[in-house]
Amino acid sequence: MQNLLGLWQPLLCAELEKPYWAALCARVAAAETAGPVYPPASERFRALLLTPPGQVRAVILGQDPYHEPGQANGLAFSVRRGVRLPPSLRNLFQELADDLHCPPPADGDLSGWAAQGVLLLNTVLSVSAGQANSHKDFGWQTFTDAVVEAIRALPQPIAFVLWGAQAQKKAAAAAGASGPRLILRAPHPSPLSVYRGFFGSRPFSRVNAFLTEHGEAPIDFSR
Repeated sequence: MQNLLGLWQPLLCAELEKPYWAALCARVAAAETAGPVYPPASERFRALLLTPPGQVRAVILGQDPYHEPGQANGLAFSVRRGVRLPPSLRNLFQELADDLHCPPPADGDLSGWAAQGVLLLNTVLSVSAGQANSHKDFGWQTFTDAVVEAIRALPQPIAFVLWGAQAQKKAAAAAGASGPRLILRAPHPSPLSVYRGFFGSRPFSRVNAFLTEHGEAPIDFSR
């Protein structure tokens, strides 16, 4: 597990000793026996690996991974290069263009954001093929609560972008930090809710304004 969590290991090792963790792993294993689970186990904690604690400047929280073959790659909202953009990601890129008047990334791979300190985290880190939100009761939220609480203790300025009802439940875990924090809430960018307040929420410019205000370089969301 240490290789999967990378530099987050010291902050999260206590979670791996709790009873819920063993039960969670058993439920995911049972789901994998029954059929495909996304993303593959080797990429399940990729968001943590690509954005270690000391580099976190923004946290974008989604719901759960994409559930169609070849889409989920361990980063919330991201897909591999060459994969057709899912509707949520298309809507996200539309808001980016409207907000910052910049071209979106060349493809749906958001690892360039992760490299700049954007932790792209879902509240649930696995899903069965073709069954959206199918692992929501496995216990992942307890683990991702612990991730958010670990971030709360970090000293650097950090913006939280909470998209959708499940992500917004993390607001309490994010609050009360000693370092500067920005907490933004909006509907999920899925076609079902994008017109309920996601479009026009301007999260990207607001994150960069916050970072600039606190002496940090803005994030280049075009790459």
